[in-house]
Amino acid sequence: MPLVTTKEMLEDAYKNNYAIGAFGAHNLEIIKAVIAGAEKVGAPVILQTTSSTYKYVEMPYMIALAKTAAEQAKVPVALHLDHGESYKVVMECLRAGYTSVMIDGSSLPYEENIILVKKIVEAASALNVPVEAELGTISGVEDSLSVNEGTTFFTDPKEAEHFVKVTGIQSFAPAFGTAHGKYKQKPKLQFDLLQKIYRSTNVPLVMHGASGVPEEDVRKSLNYGIAKVNFSTELKDLFAEQLRAFFNDNPTENDPRKYFLPARESLIELVEQKVVMLQK
Repeated sequence: MPLVTTKEMLEDAYKNNYAIGAFGAHNLEIIKAVIAGAEKVGAPVILQTTSSTYKYVEMPYMIALAKTAAEQAKVPVALHLDHGESYKVVMECLRAGYTSVMIDGSSLPYEENIILVKKIVEAASALNVPVEAELGTISGVEDSLSVNEGTTFFTDPKEAEHFVKVTGIQSFAPAFGTAHGKYKQKPKLQFDLLQKIYRSTNVPLVMHGASGVPEEDVRKSLNYGIAKVNFSTELKDLFAEQLRAFFNDNPTENDPRKYFLPARESLIELVEQKVVMLQK
């Protein structure tokens, strides 16, 4: 089937206390693994890229890969821009055919963030594309995005309520203790805060930085409106680990059709595990 938007899948997940897995789609092998893993569970899935990913792959190839994957898939597939850093970047993705976008103005002053997000929502709504936005700051490293722990701050529930209402966004990414990239220690998620945000916003919530969050914490978050959960670091780590292991055992092999295969197969299993975890 063609690429779909995230609107209906997230609304259903939010209503029924489960979540949709959103996986970093960095190349063909990972895209195929994500789709295959989701198909094993029979669950919809989100392919997502940061702007650095689509610049690396190049937009025409990125769109062609995602559209072909969706058309071949037995489950609904959406293509989402993660952490769109500007109006220009988001518009590039909308014009190219992304079916979901995030505008990240979290580093801006509150009122400037609102102005930017409203502008994106107005443009995206004309194409029936849902918009995700963030309030508060999530620490760690996500491609070119780097936020020091000392400069992070959690989302204020009252600000979140106002932010969601005035911008008209379809999903909201709160800062409640997760981080991008690798965790130096077990994350301490603020579930009391998440519950307040859940009650004040009334839209599907998004967990960023889920790689490394304990399963029990991810599953607990589903009780408080988390309807989309982002994974990227774990996929990249496992893919690289499998490639290193293959070349350690087969140092003279030069055929990518052989050395990519075990890496892809390992990701299929990982994606399946994550999607099952989110089904509750």
